Amino acid sequence: MSSSKQQATLPFIGNLLQGERNAITDVAGVTVGHRTLSDGGVQTGVTVIRPHAGDPFRDKVPAAAVVLNGFGKSVGLVQLKELGVLETPIALTNTFSVGTVATAQIRDCVARNPETGRALPTVNPLVFECNDGYLNDIQRLAVTEADYLQALQAAGADFAQGSVGAGRGMSSFQLKGGIGSASRRVSSRQVSSHGGPAPSGAPSSASCGGCHTVGTLVLANYGRQPQLLLAGHAVGDRLAALQAARKPPPEKETDPTEKGSIIIVVATDAPLDARQLRRLALRAGAGLARTGSVFGHGSGDIVLAFSTAYTVPDQVERPMPAVAMLHDGLLDGLFQAAADSTEQAILHALWRATPVTGRDGNHRAALAELLPASSLSC
Repeated sequence: MSSSKQQATLPFIGNLLQGERNAITDVAGVTVGHRTLSDGGVQTGVTVIRPHAGDPFRDKVPAAAVVLNGFGKSVGLVQLKELGVLETPIALTNTFSVGTVATAQIRDCVARNPETGRALPTVNPLVFECNDGYLNDIQRLAVTEADYLQALQAAGADFAQGSVGAGRGMSSFQLKGGIGSASRRVSSRQVSSHGGPAPSGAPSSASCGGCHTVGTLVLANYGRQPQLLLAGHAVGDRLAALQAARKPPPEKETDPTEKGSIIIVVATDAPLDARQLRRLALRAGAGLARTGSVFGHGSGDIVLAFSTAYTVPDQVERPMPAVAMLHDGLLDGLFQAAADSTEQAILHALWRATPVTGRDGNHRAALAELLPASSLSC
């Protein structure tokens, strides 16, 4: 199925407006870049999210994180929790490449700010991870610092989804997982009742005067197939039967425990402080749960939320922003947007993924080749 036809038949989650791209980059200034490594047993990569076009070490971005289940090895969360700001782009990669990518972030910051760690404070790298070891030979430590820089330089408003970047080797629900993204727009005072059943017909941002945008990007590497829900439809047993009928059938996975992870990044242009952003991040868990996740024992489920409405200067001599934050009583629409865009982004990750064969011949089929989106009544 062509990408345009697939886009037209994908289930549309919720009744809120979507942004122009239905992606995290509908939040003005946010860009995304990938570096994909695909060579036999190496199936991995790096994805970078830039919160704005400047240097976040100098112009820090308000942010907060929520750990839904802490089976993860991310870097940078301790200081983020204490200070409530980002000071590097956000990087996603595989578990064993966290150190390499963090080093690349530090070197890049030093190159831009030569006194970092001397006359200037040290920098807090921010790297999230999932374990792609089923498809990727993770022990080869294939990701390099140059791969991070290439992803950073490639960042733009339009970007690929599915089996790309950090999502190249990821698995979800015993299918191919990866990168997915979506956005929703909402009035600051009430949830819009408009929307559309398909992105091609959904109202654009132009029809939502005075709205705020919430955009989400996921790195999907979680889930047990019997629990999978797609737009409210329980499809696990159906998918298992479809896969069993394939020649040859996939290898049975006998361990029932949840061993995957998901990283969810939520961006908004609404003026929120770190406390409010933590509340927003928590609502992404509602969208995750709708897909069948129970935040299992071995799953590292982490959400980061940030606002582009203002920045925080690095030096005390620079003026602090004078920003009127949204009242907490006006956040419900944003909460729904976070939940809906998270669920939509996960669906995009699954249906836009392509099949991948990697380490030791391990294979993940793509959802689109087993279950066309048009087969679901939405």
